[in-house]
Amino acid sequence: MQPGTIIYNGTSKKETPYLVRYIQKGDADTMAHYINTLSDEHTYIRFQGEKISLKEEQEYLEKQIKRVQEGYTVQLLCFTDNKLIGICDINMQDKIEKHIGILGLTVAKEYRSERIGKKLFELALTEASKNLKGLEIIQLGVFANNTLAQSLYKRYGFKEYGRLPEGIVQEQKYIDHIYMYKKIEVSSHNEQ
Repeated sequence: MQPGTIIYNGTSKKETPYLVRYIQKGDADTMAHYINTLSDEHTYIRFQGEKISLKEEQEYLEKQIKRVQEGYTVQLLCFTDNKLIGICDINMQDKIEKHIGILGLTVAKEYRSERIGKKLFELALTEASKNLKGLEIIQLGVFANNTLAQSLYKRYGFKEYGRLPEGIVQEQKYIDHIYMYKKIEVSSHNEQ
């Protein structure tokens, strides 16, 4: 897939117009701001107040664009009025885990009840099954107190396969880290 390719235009449950596209050169500033905003919120992500620099995000973006072009990553950005409001990615692992893709999904706070995350998730699954080389399993981690995300993943066939008690520290409280997976039907493209 080519960087910047738009794969969806639509409106949310609350009639918010939005589009979903692949990452492209020049997205680093927008992505760093988005992640740092989520980090400040102490939401259900790995960042809990830490900041990412523009340089770090630029280096990450360069690697991710190359991985998208090579068929090892799907990284989708969701925008409304040129504002980044969601990111979903699936990153292929390597070596003994080269058949596994790790999924991550975030949506900006003010857009979480609009079903944008659900659509972004669906699009990432579709793009992954079409474009990721060797994908057989999608794996993810979810905070035990994020029941909304768990429900979404279960509706799409993800199953819990493990739980690390007190595996996450959020707001100075220990929370279990739940691990889920879904087997993917192997298509002729991703067998390459």
